[in-house]
Amino acid sequence: MGTEIRVWFWHEDTQLGNALVEEVFEEAERINQMMSTYIETSLISEVNSKAHEAPVDAGDELFYVVERAVDISVLTLGAFDITYESVGQHYDFREGKRPDADTLSREVDKIDYRFVELDHEKKTIRFAVEGVRINLGGIAKGYFVDRGADILREAGIEHGIVTAGGDSRLIGDRRGRPWMVGIRDPREDGQVAISVPLEGEAISTSGDYERYFEEDGIRYHHIISPKSGEPVAGVHSATVFGPDAVMTDALSTSVFVMGVEEGLTMIGCLPDYEGIVIDSEGQIWYSTGLENPSAPLHDKPATDPEPGSC
Repeated sequence: MGTEIRVWFWHEDTQLGNALVEEVFEEAERINQMMSTYIETSLISEVNSKAHEAPVDAGDELFYVVERAVDISVLTLGAFDITYESVGQHYDFREGKRPDADTLSREVDKIDYRFVELDHEKKTIRFAVEGVRINLGGIAKGYFVDRGADILREAGIEHGIVTAGGDSRLIGDRRGRPWMVGIRDPREDGQVAISVPLEGEAISTSGDYERYFEEDGIRYHHIISPKSGEPVAGVHSATVFGPDAVMTDALSTSVFVMGVEEGLTMIGCLPDYEGIVIDSEGQIWYSTGLENPSAPLHDKPATDPEPGSC
């Protein structure tokens, strides 16, 4: 999944506890083998290579995640769009490469979630336009941490965390106290900008510090605007928490793309979800349902959505 996976929980039996850890890691690898575009034999790679020619059988699980992704695209008016990979494939953040102007102009019109045609009965995926590609990097880690938490809960675990990069799923509390989940300072490695007390929730953060390179003083990062095919500016990180890690994962990306005002207005319209955004000036913004946990410097009060805006 291109990130570090961690599992914490309490168990009275060390041997059984270690076996559960391995089971969660094995689940991560199983999902990775299915949903990673970096693996040529993965099911999503098969979809990307063949779906413009004919419908591809995606199976129940991949179809479910793609279906959820398309639903969230509708919810966010296209701010979340897994077809960003049509352009995203031309970025190489390890090598510091980005698409040239001709490539960007040619490929950006292929970013449109409406090009992904789903057959709900046959569980097939077809692309309406040749050259369209999908990438589940903004939603699959959320799916995994939910699955990992399910494995632990089914084994009787009542207190724990499953984390994959910026996505975490909390099981219960921290044995009588809330989990204190730190939101990273996007410009100070190893520093926490703010901590949030949570119990039994999912929390996801999307940041411009996860995969990036700099060129001529410009930071090119992995969160791509579906409209321009270029990295989004104006936000350093966006965090969303709520009951469903698939949603928090996709919504954190969406809020990052939409920006402070539009993104937090959307979050304010979704029951059970809250958000925190650190903008490009380092100011921290909260959705309307939050009381500012620690009143940090540059704190900005959230405003209520305009009537009829939800």
